[in-house]
Amino acid sequence: MRTSAPTRRRLVSAAAVTAALFTAATATVAVAQDTASPTSSADLAARTEAAPGTPAERLIVGYKSGAAEAKSNTAAEADAAAKGKEAGEKLDFQRRLGTGAALVDLGEDLTRADVADVIAEYQADPQVAYVVPDRLNTPKADPNDTDYAKQWDLFETTAGMRVPGAWSTSTGSGVTVAVIDTGYVTHSDLAGNIVGGYDFISDTAVSVDGDGRDSNPADPGDWYAAGDCGTGVPASNSSWHGTHVAGTIAAVTNNSKGMAGIAYGAKISPLRVLGKCGGYDSDIIDAITWASGGTVSGVPANSNVAKVINMSLGGDGACTSATQSAINAAVNRGTTVVVAAGNENDNVANHSPGNCNNVISVAATGRTGSKASYSNYGSLVDISAPGGEMSTGTANGIYSTLNSGTKTPSTESYAYYQGTSMATPHIAGLVALMKSANSTLTPAQIESAIKTNARALPGTCSGGCGAGLADATKTVAAVAGGTSTGTTFSSTSSVAIPDGGSAIESPITVSGVSGNAPSTLKVGVNITHTYRGDLVIDLIAPDGSAYRLKSSSSSDSADNVNTTYTVNASTEVANGTWKLRVQDVYSADTGTLNSWNLTF
Repeated sequence: MRTSAPTRRRLVSAAAVTAALFTAATATVAVAQDTASPTSSADLAARTEAAPGTPAERLIVGYKSGAAEAKSNTAAEADAAAKGKEAGEKLDFQRRLGTGAALVDLGEDLTRADVADVIAEYQADPQVAYVVPDRLNTPKADPNDTDYAKQWDLFETTAGMRVPGAWSTSTGSGVTVAVIDTGYVTHSDLAGNIVGGYDFISDTAVSVDGDGRDSNPADPGDWYAAGDCGTGVPASNSSWHGTHVAGTIAAVTNNSKGMAGIAYGAKISPLRVLGKCGGYDSDIIDAITWASGGTVSGVPANSNVAKVINMSLGGDGACTSATQSAINAAVNRGTTVVVAAGNENDNVANHSPGNCNNVISVAATGRTGSKASYSNYGSLVDISAPGGEMSTGTANGIYSTLNSGTKTPSTESYAYYQGTSMATPHIAGLVALMKSANSTLTPAQIESAIKTNARALPGTCSGGCGAGLADATKTVAAVAGGTSTGTTFSSTSSVAIPDGGSAIESPITVSGVSGNAPSTLKVGVNITHTYRGDLVIDLIAPDGSAYRLKSSSSSDSADNVNTTYTVNASTEVANGTWKLRVQDVYSADTGTLNSWNLTF
């Protein structure tokens, strides 16, 4: 990781290894319409199953053009009855397909052997051209990109983000993601999804390209010699960091080459703020403002306003009022801001902008699902996502678009990187999928949905890794269509839970909801605790009524609470101040209420 006291530093490992391309075989499935008898178990399955292991419930029967059954529904119905009688089953003609074929129902509880008997009866009829099962089809979103197998972070069930299951619902179409980073170096696996950005670096000592701000966000390289960025700081080659981040979000997909982007239907607007030795707050603040549709003096209006901002960058210290002001304004314009928690293996409270309010702060996990050794942690972390852990093997990093040049741009390439810089674009990509699936979502609703639908961290995390590991499939399904999210009210103010002490209460004020609360009021709770069996959790309605969410249990020795409870609160008026009451009823354990939310 590069360090320089007065500047921002990119959050990326210095190790980047370019791997040889791996070619994954792809196949196209077609329905065979021959009449040969099954000669193997595989043939039998193909001809008798609606889906693997599931006997067909219907058959599609094509008759030869001269057959009466080809034109007469009555004749087809009579033929189905006759075939069923021969096979010892009750068949029923359902309807005529657009091709002229007959759809025949086989009834219930037939075995694969029963289906085979019926098929045999049809195959023996010289007037039948073909008979095939009415097969069940499901979305097949796995892309044909040749290196997709290297992207464990997208599809592996243990520690991947379960992205493919979301693609049948959303690919990010119609959403622009601003990548505030080192800019963009041309790459054919990304170029199709790049739209206009801007170079916000005003200091020529940092910009490397010889000029100040302009409309060209091209990355000329950010290499530096030993000592250039501070006494004792070693030399570093160009990182092409922004291009790696952008590839994770929206690399062109299903183009039979390279990698797949998480939100491959989205567009990337590259905004250059990091150059030699890093980048200044002032440039980053202007980039945040411009990306979200705000006005920056001397910079033309943005024609590619972003609904998502990715900032895989950070520095030490508190979130300044200047940076917080820019973030707040962006969120108020409807743009979700996603930031890296940082790579110091330290509490994110000590590092900005991961410690700012109104952002989604992202910690990194490795391929086992545990917190990556370098990742920052703490109660201000909102969510975890794959960031890689290359100490366990290069292929356990995050694979994305890059360039082979050590100083200036050369040939395009791909490489594994690790860092919270790599975890952050996973969440930015997920936000793009969500916003595309439901354009009405606010930044607060997006953050709440990501947290509510996260799954428990598959591995370990000491210090706090947010609501868990983000789950793209579950999250996108929850928000799609705009009908399942409702209105969400959240509290992200952390509260310490006294050990064996009195109860603490965290309030949420609800307004603008008509009538009573629903019978399926969702209460999302995120608590870090060393022994959750000690905890008693209640929801307190505005009138003081208490709803028990969780009782103490001596047999529940696990840690943390990260779940959503459903409460029948239909007798309660929705508007007013709701409280979450948490009490540790035994001693010797500690914990923190990190956040909670109500979805009406």
